[in-house]
Amino acid sequence: MDENNSTPTLRDIREAHARIRSLIRRTPVLTSSVLSEMAGAELHFKCETFQKTGAFKARGAANAVLSLSDEEAGRGVATHSSGNHAAALAWAAGRRGITATVVMPRTASRVKIASVERYGGRIVFCEPNHRAREEAAERIVRETGATLVHPYNDSRVIAGQGTVALELMEDVPGLGAIICPVGGGGLLAGTAIVAGSCGRPVRVFAGEPEGAADASLSLASGLRRPVENPSSIADGLLAFVGDKTFPIIQAGVERIATVSDSEILDAVRRLLGILKVAVEPSGAVGYAAVASGRLPVTGLKVGVILSGGNLDLERVLG
Repeated sequence: MDENNSTPTLRDIREAHARIRSLIRRTPVLTSSVLSEMAGAELHFKCETFQKTGAFKARGAANAVLSLSDEEAGRGVATHSSGNHAAALAWAAGRRGITATVVMPRTASRVKIASVERYGGRIVFCEPNHRAREEAAERIVRETGATLVHPYNDSRVIAGQGTVALELMEDVPGLGAIICPVGGGGLLAGTAIVAGSCGRPVRVFAGEPEGAADASLSLASGLRRPVENPSSIADGLLAFVGDKTFPIIQAGVERIATVSDSEILDAVRRLLGILKVAVEPSGAVGYAAVASGRLPVTGLKVGVILSGGNLDLERVLG
């Protein structure tokens, strides 16, 4: 990809996969006859819970960091994130031997804070709102010359996230639909690009928390519509869909279903109890949308992306 502002293509996603292959895990796809029967569809769960740093975010962060010139890399990288992208960028930067400064809300999960620290990231805390996060990150970039690696509104990141769907479609031929969570839209945009470029119909759906439903509102209205003071147990999905991700979502996503926090927690418990996989609330939202019956997947062969497993058991399960 020549420019960060360009819209990624399937070729960019394949190149990203080749670039990051040695750093990431090719995560497994699991099935459960019980969960499939309950959903009335053949479900195949792509378990990014087992990815490096515990979430799909490692893919986009690695692609962005490895795409930097030596001169850019020498000045380090910076971002803002509620946790998973922060940890992923700290990890990717560490693998290249450069510094990463991450802005996190002071209310961030202690599990995710500990993860960033473990990977050597420098944390700057801010108030828990999008404006405070962006302003703090912009200040760091001005002061240090670091390259901003946005959590989702970055073509290098979108291309990296698209490698999840690339692997899923290679490992499970004949999928009729793919479902993932949506926050800022990097994973959903990358998924839509892959599904729309495979030469046959593959429907793309997403799940979103009711308390942070800007992507579904935006898709329905045709314009990006922010939600004031978004709130959900799925803390990784509180971002406003990006101006780079939204046009891709508009072009390639059929429907976004909203789910309540109680439905998300039910999904977390069901995945842990039946599939035996610990999935954080944000990562379980795609499956929650399937389980809610709000997506037209009956009878289809469906790929469900479980996007992260950084689960705070005390906070979520009580």
